[in-house]
Amino acid sequence: MEMILFNESPYVASSIEYMRQACESHRISGDGPFTRKASEWLENRFGAKKVLLTTSCSHALDMMMVLYDIRPGDEVILPSYNFVSAGNSIAFRGGKCVFTDVRPDTMNIDEKQIEQAITDKTKAIMVMHYAGVSCDMDAIMDIAQRHGLAVMEDAAQGMMSTYKGRALGTMGLLGSFSFHETKNYSMGEGGCLIINDDDYIERAEILREKGTDRSKFWRGQVDKYTWQDIGSSYLPSEINAAYLWSQLEVADEINAARIAIWERYAAELGALASAGRIALPAIPPDAAHNGHLFYIKCTDLADRTAFIDYMKENDVLCTFHYIPLHGSPAGMRFGRFAGKDEYTTAESERLVRLPVYYGLSEDQQAYIIEKVKAYFGD
Repeated sequence: MEMILFNESPYVASSIEYMRQACESHRISGDGPFTRKASEWLENRFGAKKVLLTTSCSHALDMMMVLYDIRPGDEVILPSYNFVSAGNSIAFRGGKCVFTDVRPDTMNIDEKQIEQAITDKTKAIMVMHYAGVSCDMDAIMDIAQRHGLAVMEDAAQGMMSTYKGRALGTMGLLGSFSFHETKNYSMGEGGCLIINDDDYIERAEILREKGTDRSKFWRGQVDKYTWQDIGSSYLPSEINAAYLWSQLEVADEINAARIAIWERYAAELGALASAGRIALPAIPPDAAHNGHLFYIKCTDLADRTAFIDYMKENDVLCTFHYIPLHGSPAGMRFGRFAGKDEYTTAESERLVRLPVYYGLSEDQQAYIIEKVKAYFGD
């Protein structure tokens, strides 16, 4: 058996043709036809006010913090079980990360722990929809409204997922998707900023264009562009946008394929979960997920380590995921944990992800399932 990788980036037949068209246009620096097509598709599909492609989801998070004017001393509440970009976006602005515990069923922020983390310095709540499964957005939006806070949605893993029929990334003030090579839809490196309030659109365009009103210039609204505000170069190449566009054209096909893999794992491994040997992901009734990742939870860290080693010996690469931010050197420097770490560390040490990607064959899926069952003694 050839090694089954943990992830392979999505690829469709039209990708090379569209990239060729971008190159032959002699305008590959960004905001060309493929960028516009992709942005408009995202806006129309998900009902966003404005979507701006960015060089990464990390940069989209950075832009959120600038747009909402996070300043030194401001506090932002976020789950500790998280990717480092979330913490970096706050720390770059001099803000303080206030980490909270997660729910063990979804690994999302525990909405019941948010209010006790609020102080007179709190300015925003940054939720992360883990595995493309929505947080309890009604509860979180209610807390934010009562305390005068903004909600930022890190929906890096959440494109095509919904909460009560609404697309992830479109419920908070600002949101983001990732198009990294590990995501359901990829441009290699890339992401997007989702703007859900008209008041933030113009400044976001300026921030993304190195602090200039270049977007207005290209639309013919000004006769020259000038430096207007702080900013940086957050535009992805048109070649990257062309690669992404080829996948958006078949987005539903990719989504269906990933969900089918996820559902097969869940069905085939259900007996192991019922026997208490592993735990499986939980999908709340209000959430519709996108098959971004499928994880199991082993008994403990030692069990997980042995399982990963066993799968690798049998030519299947499985991986654990985040190391909680609050225990990292930077996390302790730039933040604090509010409340009790009841689940974050313990659950993170049990969690291991199985391969899920567009193109994973049925035979490969069957082999992975067979080896999981063999390890756990089914």
